[in-house]
Amino acid sequence: MSASTLGIDSRLRCKLLFLLLTGQTMFFEAFQRLRTMSALSGIPRQGRFLAGLLLKDTPRCADVRLSSTAAVHSAAEPCQEASPNDSYVVNPNFINRNPRNLERLALAVKDRGWATVWPSHQFWHRLHYKRSQHHITAFVEHGPSGTVVISASTQEWPIKRHLYSTQDVAASENIGRVLAQRCLAAGIQHMTFTAIPWQYKCESIQRFRNAVKEGGVILSEPRRIFK
Repeated sequence: MSASTLGIDSRLRCKLLFLLLTGQTMFFEAFQRLRTMSALSGIPRQGRFLAGLLLKDTPRCADVRLSSTAAVHSAAEPCQEASPNDSYVVNPNFINRNPRNLERLALAVKDRGWATVWPSHQFWHRLHYKRSQHHITAFVEHGPSGTVVISASTQEWPIKRHLYSTQDVAASENIGRVLAQRCLAAGIQHMTFTAIPWQYKCESIQRFRNAVKEGGVILSEPRRIFK
């Protein structure tokens, strides 16, 4: 074996061991230059085996070619994968699509009305109880719009079929239970309830009021936050 071959062999081993320890990507550039040299064919088998192991364990990029006819790159660039979130843009304008958001935060405006008006109009939701000659009806009124958002009545067949009478105390209590369940399902937990003073002590209204409270509805609204 000639002295030039021994010199190339020792330099190659030092270079390969150094790149193996440091893990630099410039190994591709060094190996391509060595493969283009005609002296690479004179390197012993041990040196070629070590170079093959380094090539196997080193990650390859799409823009790096190891063929002898490829152009020599100055430095191998690292692989960059496109993120799937690059096409998304955050909208700087936020639109609140929940009309009851300010009411939930106790920031919505309440209608004050005249001081002589009874009952007062300062509410977001009010519970009403009406009893006719044949049926009992309860509903929740939305203050700012004046619309009925939730209701329950003994005229509904799913409720009427389980009642002995549609106008007794038991009917009032069951209407309160059904209405409380529907209010919680709709996300309404606070409301006001003002009954006529000479009817407030009636047993049917008291049973209705207690059933609504036991169902999880609070018959008072939080104080409005002005600041």
